[in-house]
Amino acid sequence: MVGRIIETEACVAEGAAHLVAVEPRFGHALALTGPLPLRRRKDGFEALLSAIVSQQVSVAAADAIWTRMKTARLTGPRKILWASDDDLRACGLSRQKIRYARALAGAGIDFAALRGQPTEEVIATLVAVPGIGRWTAEIYAMFSLGRADVFAPADLALQESARLLFELPDRPGERALRQLAEPWAPWRAVAARALWAYYRVAKDREGIR
Repeated sequence: MVGRIIETEACVAEGAAHLVAVEPRFGHALALTGPLPLRRRKDGFEALLSAIVSQQVSVAAADAIWTRMKTARLTGPRKILWASDDDLRACGLSRQKIRYARALAGAGIDFAALRGQPTEEVIATLVAVPGIGRWTAEIYAMFSLGRADVFAPADLALQESARLLFELPDRPGERALRQLAEPWAPWRAVAARALWAYYRVAKDREGIR
């Protein structure tokens, strides 16, 4: 079962209203952040490659690398396979990410078919590719497929934002944050948007591209 798909700002607003009703602290966060962004992206190879680029680097660094890759026209699967390691390294990709990009390019994923698959099946398909962990798969399901009830509890910005908003003594780990988010269903993807927006206000920097 695919569940709700976030298509418009009205979907995000509906989810935000639900979150405020079940957890008043989201009301506090939204009073500071204002309306939450839609954050919908196209699906397909390029979106997933962009998510790989974003792994374990700052938003600014990921933006810079991605800009160089677009300028070099190295964002399609055939271009990735044909490019030399030096070409990819010149864009800012590490040796490991070059390997991941090539693995994705050769994986032959049917991106159109993913649109109709349950989220856990989507994640299982994606994490079978070297270099794609659950965080990357969840980000893709959230932003590129618009799944309303996907969360990414391994995300450090979400963990830190939750610590601040809920006044926790320590930053929650992936398992603890996943448990904390369970009551926010079926709008956990909107909760993620709210926490990223709150992170931007609290830390004065972006937590997600």
